[in-house]
Amino acid sequence: MARALILAAGRGERMRPLTDRAPKPLLVAGGKTLLAWQVERLVAGGFDELVINHSHLGAQIEQAMGDGTRFGARIRYSHEPVALETAGGVAQALPLLGDAPFAVVSGDIYTTFDYGTLRRHVEAIARDPQATIAHLVMVPNPPWHAAGDDMGLADGRIVRGRERLTYASFGVFHPAPFRDVAPGSRLKMFPWAYAFVDAGRVSGELFGGDWDNIGTPEQLAALDARLSR
Repeated sequence: MARALILAAGRGERMRPLTDRAPKPLLVAGGKTLLAWQVERLVAGGFDELVINHSHLGAQIEQAMGDGTRFGARIRYSHEPVALETAGGVAQALPLLGDAPFAVVSGDIYTTFDYGTLRRHVEAIARDPQATIAHLVMVPNPPWHAAGDDMGLADGRIVRGRERLTYASFGVFHPAPFRDVAPGSRLKMFPWAYAFVDAGRVSGELFGGDWDNIGTPEQLAALDARLSR
């Protein structure tokens, strides 16, 4: 049994007017919602205990995804009356995630990454969370984020002050750091998590396969065209 949290609470302002009618993760590309693509890939990778957080039009997400039976998973939901950002959303969902390390993935990306490969990092973090508290997947900088994030890779660890890469918006985390975040806090994952990076406690890897962070209607249309071919 492996757990994962899918972050689906964002408003998707840049996707308007599409997100005036539906949550961003329920937008469709290649005949499936972005959220369905993520759930299917997580289940294929052995993550069958899923939590989805939601806020804007969240009832639509629960109606669309149900209890997860048709995906071969169990899905539970963490509702946020006001979207709490990434780290805040994880902290809010902790009661549903338990005490073991878990994957956290964005609900509005598309990727062919094999989530099953993250399970060894779940096990490694569980064995020695003092050495490694999290594992992040990075991607080459896309044209729309050419400068990258304030993170790179060196000998399998996430570091700063080196060649910059882009966080792929998924990884594995131990629950311990989020227990210090007060429930209901609005808190982004970065720069909050840089303290653990600077302490040398975050491992990482570079993924060079298909990865799309859907931020605009044009990006969604391009992904839809590619997947529909």
